[in-house]
Amino acid sequence: MLNIVIFGAPGSGKGTQSARIVEKYGVSHISTGDVLRAEIKKGSELGKVAKGYIDQGQLLPDALIIDILASVLDSLKDSRGVIFDGFPRTIPQAEALKKMLSERGQDVSVMLDLDVPEDELIDRLIKRGQESGRADDNLETIKKRLTVYSEQTSPLKDFYKAEGKYQHINGVGSMDAIFDEIASVISKL
Repeated sequence: MLNIVIFGAPGSGKGTQSARIVEKYGVSHISTGDVLRAEIKKGSELGKVAKGYIDQGQLLPDALIIDILASVLDSLKDSRGVIFDGFPRTIPQAEALKKMLSERGQDVSVMLDLDVPEDELIDRLIKRGQESGRADDNLETIKKRLTVYSEQTSPLKDFYKAEGKYQHINGVGSMDAIFDEIASVISKL
């Protein structure tokens, strides 16, 4: 089973490339935000616990997120694999994901890091903000989001490098050229 962790700063094209990976390889896309909303909506036991934290304005404990992801993963046993989008965000989450997968006889296959220079990300996000009217795509907010992303993911890049799973992907160029590089990495797994 392919277990792909995809990283990319806001504006890196992660959503676009994830959709292309899903289409080409028949894997399932797991976005932690989407999964949490779905569990809450269907009123599952885990969803009720998650809603309690959210309603109190608290972050969900890693153990709860892992339990929810494990439940989703177990429901996808017939899938060819998954893309983890938005998870892990911390070293403890990466370690918990590794443990949860190993309990199922699996491991992270690869961590794809869509790398785009900050000035290019800013240009893309400002353009996106102008096209979509999104208020959170202004220069000050964009710079804050990019700083937070960088601070969060730097240790994770080192974690996956130590695991031998890290793959740098040049996120600048045509969508096709970027996807060709991703496909080249996945084909070697």
